[in-house]
Amino acid sequence: MAMASKILRSGYRRNCRIYIQTVFQSAFRSISPEPSIISHHYSHRTSSSRSLFGIAFDIDGVLLRGSKPIEGAPEALSQLYENAQPRVPFVFLTNGGGVLESKKAFELSQLLGVVVSETQVLLGHTPFRKLVNSYGGVRTLAVGKGEPASVLSGYGFQDVVSLDEYAFEHDDIDPLKQYKTWAPIRTAYSSQQREKKIGAVFVVSDPIDWGQDIQVICDVLRSGGEPENESGPQPPLFFAADDFLYQSLFPIARFGMGAFRLALESIFTRLTGNPLIYTSFGKPQASVYKDAERTLQHLASEIIFKDIKFPSPDNLKEGLNTTYMIGDNPYTDICGARAAGAPWYSILVRTGCFKGKENDKCFPAGCRQCTRSSRIYIAARRCMLNFFSTSILSL
Repeated sequence: MAMASKILRSGYRRNCRIYIQTVFQSAFRSISPEPSIISHHYSHRTSSSRSLFGIAFDIDGVLLRGSKPIEGAPEALSQLYENAQPRVPFVFLTNGGGVLESKKAFELSQLLGVVVSETQVLLGHTPFRKLVNSYGGVRTLAVGKGEPASVLSGYGFQDVVSLDEYAFEHDDIDPLKQYKTWAPIRTAYSSQQREKKIGAVFVVSDPIDWGQDIQVICDVLRSGGEPENESGPQPPLFFAADDFLYQSLFPIARFGMGAFRLALESIFTRLTGNPLIYTSFGKPQASVYKDAERTLQHLASEIIFKDIKFPSPDNLKEGLNTTYMIGDNPYTDICGARAAGAPWYSILVRTGCFKGKENDKCFPAGCRQCTRSSRIYIAARRCMLNFFSTSILSL
């Protein structure tokens, strides 16, 4: 190890060794490791291989249930840090959202007791940033809980209106509004604003008032962006995610954005006779995993080169050998990791949506564990311990 400390990546490998010893050994010493499921997968690697890895954590059902941390999660995550800085590259890869990445990073820091940077947070609507050049100048309708309009405005969209605000612009568009005891603060709108047609619809986060939201979105889509018209070409429609279920505080998984999309699609098709045209982002889309992989590689470069003057930390050209997706939903987390292929390796836990005794039949993970809430990283330990101890500690 003395010789290894002289080479460029010795600090990173030393951090990996510390990580394994603390998280996988000390935290779960009472659980004996079973034969490595992935030892065969890496049997082709030699002692000279550069074993760089990253981790992508889902949030709901893996680290949190609602706003409550799953028992043991904050303590385990703290082992990934040294002097308040990550010593292993990892990201939070979630289909959730409704706020900007900076705000979500602050929330996670408060809930999990670790310092989370904006760079580490990849939300379902994060890919919407790439659509600013195409739709940043048109009036966009922002749908969902939290602060959907602020999210799009923060990404650079110039003319954004939330669905609640839009409903106030158009009197009587929601026939049940008089029966609703809740209501957002109403803003004064000019007739010019009301006359501007919607050029694109973005479902940023889980909608709250499905009845109103489906009614208004159908009105906008069938009319070409002007609800007073009978018909018109459908404006572009984007969903931040398409997961049917997600895990909250309630013991049984709740409907997610994918369920809302199915309801909207059924009603729109029945209403117009036309198929709903839309684009979904979020897991399990392959592009989301590619973005996460690039982010993890950048974070790994920062860890390796943080004490060295290096022209570009992104010059870690060989990339990550392995990227672990730790999730609770086979249909999003695991399906996406499997479809993304190398270097992704999936770990399925039972602290959220998945509660089966065996591996999922449709989208089996590389590793599936009966993870108790207080020992959420048994899966990570059992799957990665042998590989890291042989491939990293021997370097």
